Amino acid sequence: MSVFPFSYIVITIFYTLDTLPLICAHHKQGHSIMWQGLILSAALSVVGHLVIQIPGIRELGISPLVGTLLLGFAAGNLPGAARVATSAQAGLKFATRWLLRGGIVLFGLSLTWQQIAMLGPRILLLDVLMVAMVMLIGYQIGTRMLGLDRETALLTCAGSAICGAAAVLATEATIRARASSTAMAVATVVLFGSLAMFIYPLLYPLTGFDEQLFGAYIGATVHEVAQVVAVGGAVGPDALDTAVIVKLVRVMLLVPFLLLVGRWWSSCNEDDSQAMRITIPWFALGFLLMVVFNSLVRLPDVLHHNLILGGQMGMTMAMAALGYETRFDRLAALGIRPFILALCLFFLLTGFGLIAVRTLLGN
Repeated sequence: MSVFPFSYIVITIFYTLDTLPLICAHHKQGHSIMWQGLILSAALSVVGHLVIQIPGIRELGISPLVGTLLLGFAAGNLPGAARVATSAQAGLKFATRWLLRGGIVLFGLSLTWQQIAMLGPRILLLDVLMVAMVMLIGYQIGTRMLGLDRETALLTCAGSAICGAAAVLATEATIRARASSTAMAVATVVLFGSLAMFIYPLLYPLTGFDEQLFGAYIGATVHEVAQVVAVGGAVGPDALDTAVIVKLVRVMLLVPFLLLVGRWWSSCNEDDSQAMRITIPWFALGFLLMVVFNSLVRLPDVLHHNLILGGQMGMTMAMAALGYETRFDRLAALGIRPFILALCLFFLLTGFGLIAVRTLLGN
């Protein structure tokens, strides 16, 4: 076993053991139930991570978030899984709420403001333009043309516009969407992000871009960070370096996006007494603070690596819990329309992105 999966397992166990006493102190009656849900989420997250490291699967560029959600979904639809989900519900809900938010905060340690400065203001403008275009046009297509509910349309657009599964999860935490809508949105990220991994290397020689310019195109339009790395690596080292930085700048836009979505969602639900207060996602502010901290303070490499790994563990445990609680019949009820929306978004990203990169960065 490599060092990475081993440290992942150790941190997962430590994280679970460290949080349980605090949780259970307030839930003496549900002590064993909380343990069940968290151990189940931790086990699925570890197995999911190990599965995506298997040769043949590793080359697909599936992120731990996506791999764990798929594993959780498969396990949650086995015979008898619904009974387990009921007994472990408290721990599963804790994972989808608090571990998710903590993971997003620690994810901020992956980024610095210096990464934005490296490529200049035009990169920021490119990413803002792409995110705004996908969200505004995609939401209208989803709700008005395809008749999707607002939750599913918003989550699907967020996954395509910003950073794949992580953006879907963060948006879900802000608007408190249904598990089925969240899982469907992640499924679209898997499908069309994987499609990009095959299409973009073939598209590269047809664009007339050099490696660095095509790297900016990859970073501004491909769904997940892991998929960006896979596509950039297939094109060349210059493309990879540029693509990752452009993608990380795009990830930073998650914070203003969540603040805007929280305010907008509350205003749209002002008739609901539980939704009348303005939603300010504290975890988005925590994410931003971690970015600032990481820009100003250099932590020891081992500590920095393990904090990022701990954040990833929190998000993957949340994905495992989310997948486990999602039933196939609920996904089937949503039909093919979310995938049609995601296909439209894929064409918007590839087509409009090509024009935007050529216009903003081509000269």
